[in-house]
Amino acid sequence: MSSRLHLRLDARIPALTELDQAIEKFGAEQGWSSEVLFQSRLAVEELATNVIEHGFGAMPAVDGKFEVEVVCDADRIRIRITDDAWAFNPLDVPDADVGQALDDRGVGGLGVHFVRSLMDEVRYTRRDGRNRLELVKLIGG
Repeated sequence: MSSRLHLRLDARIPALTELDQAIEKFGAEQGWSSEVLFQSRLAVEELATNVIEHGFGAMPAVDGKFEVEVVCDADRIRIRITDDAWAFNPLDVPDADVGQALDDRGVGGLGVHFVRSLMDEVRYTRRDGRNRLELVKLIGG
């Protein structure tokens, strides 16, 4: 049987606290390990921050909202982040060269690198004028 968390949040930085607290509570209720909880919170925070700062931040006249849905099954966590900001696929961002010296590395891409390394699957679609990022974290059963 699946358990579900659904949030609709203002695309503003203060919403990140509400989002983090809701995921922490939901994960604790579902019995996620501390590692899975940390990784899920970090990935969601990174992507939600990108939505707020780069998606809606590029549209300052828009009073944006975004949604986060978390579904927990016996063997996996599925997370969907949906927004109607301008079309942007973060998976098109080249992988950060983490072996390169900080001074030689370009700005950006590190957050997406973290998300890719923390999650087992990451997918992006643009449908009906909305960005949809789907994450999967395997948790065993």
